[in-house]
Amino acid sequence: MDHLQHLYIGGRWVAPASPASMDLLAPDSETLCAKVACGSAADVDRAVVAARRAFPAYSRQPRETRVTLLRNIVKRYEARRTELAEAVTREMGAPISLSLGVHTAAGLSVANHMISVLENFAFQIRRGSTLIVHEPIGVCGLITPWNSPLFVTLLKLAPALAAGCTVVLKPSEGAPLSAVLLAEILEEAGLPEGVFNMVQGDGATVGAAIAKHPGVDMISFTGSTQTGIRIAQDGAITVKRVVQELGGKSANILLADADFSQAVAQGVAQCFNNSGQICVAPSRMLVPLERQDEVKALAKEAADAMIVGDPWSKETQLGPVATRAQFDRIQSLIAAGIREGAELVTGGLGRPQHLDRGYYVRPTVFAEVRNDMRIAREEIFGPVLAIIPYRSEEEAIQIANDSAFGLSAYVRGKDIARARRVAASLRSGTVNINYPPNDPAAPIGGYRQSGNGREKGEAGLMEYLETKAIVGYGAN
Repeated sequence: MDHLQHLYIGGRWVAPASPASMDLLAPDSETLCAKVACGSAADVDRAVVAARRAFPAYSRQPRETRVTLLRNIVKRYEARRTELAEAVTREMGAPISLSLGVHTAAGLSVANHMISVLENFAFQIRRGSTLIVHEPIGVCGLITPWNSPLFVTLLKLAPALAAGCTVVLKPSEGAPLSAVLLAEILEEAGLPEGVFNMVQGDGATVGAAIAKHPGVDMISFTGSTQTGIRIAQDGAITVKRVVQELGGKSANILLADADFSQAVAQGVAQCFNNSGQICVAPSRMLVPLERQDEVKALAKEAADAMIVGDPWSKETQLGPVATRAQFDRIQSLIAAGIREGAELVTGGLGRPQHLDRGYYVRPTVFAEVRNDMRIAREEIFGPVLAIIPYRSEEEAIQIANDSAFGLSAYVRGKDIARARRVAASLRSGTVNINYPPNDPAAPIGGYRQSGNGREKGEAGLMEYLETKAIVGYGAN
């Protein structure tokens, strides 16, 4: 990794306009992990100029050329997959087994599927005498998070490049190592100069400069709702398109006929996956009131069996959370749950007893949770599960929908007709029935404060396209 002190602008690795760097602390040891270049508004301007210069030629490249470029990216990504996984573990503490598996595999999945979408997408459609044309929107600012850096970056980058757009990427300051490797991969893949540009730095400086820049036509942002609001406000100055995937507080409704031993264990595992740092984590488990004691015992068993520790050990299931700020926020919300009267089933405040450093959180389960408690209302982004009892199917749906968020939801039950009926009533961008496998074609995105727009599949490609109607195209 030779370019930690450089930005990538106009097809070249360059120093920041004003020399500056950021310190990255290892989440497992709380010691200095790396120093990384930190850009400024001047660097954003350089990157946007390069992207605008490259756009006319790249936007006219034939479909086959863009398919070849994406295939080259995938090929080189696969060749450096172990290196990418190690970078993710180093920067944000994911267990190495998770980095080698889900973190790197998810990025490959969306890139490969976008190749298939691009190969079959109809960029021009005749409707009578009108020709409807889908053409690239222009220069896209991509602002990505630290919790799933490879997946989310490729979730945005692959459709942008497929559409014929040029890009300025601001990776999270919490996950710069994998971003530098990904930029090296893109350079190796043969992207034309200026098509991809990367400016590392903090959100208040680099992110805001991208959002406000008049030369940026679109922003795609994944992160917190509070930051998303600021980006939308900054983008509104120039009336640019802003696509956002924000926070979540996903309900997981276990219907009375579900196999509880399996459903609870899988629900805990999904909630705690990536140390709970997943926006679609099923963090509210809604269960029939008369089954709550059974669920508490099952959830405690599953949580207590989690192996928390060294992210470099292949046995570890939960590593540390990514930052001190994230650790402190989780601790404050666990304390709020206790203070507000929820029953602490297992876990609680502080690190696991066998760990004396690192941002490790005890796998925590609360029961007897009311939906007005903070642990039921706020996105915790840590391994904390809230069990909420319900008395009827109607009440379960009402509780699930009673949230500022609407990113994802889950339903588990043997009666598929009933599960479908409940799913249809949930106000959420995605509803998962019986914990299905990932579908790369299924669009993701949110209702309410979980954001707007969609990513993945054909819907994700459409976000990077403008629609033009040429009326009279077929007239005599």
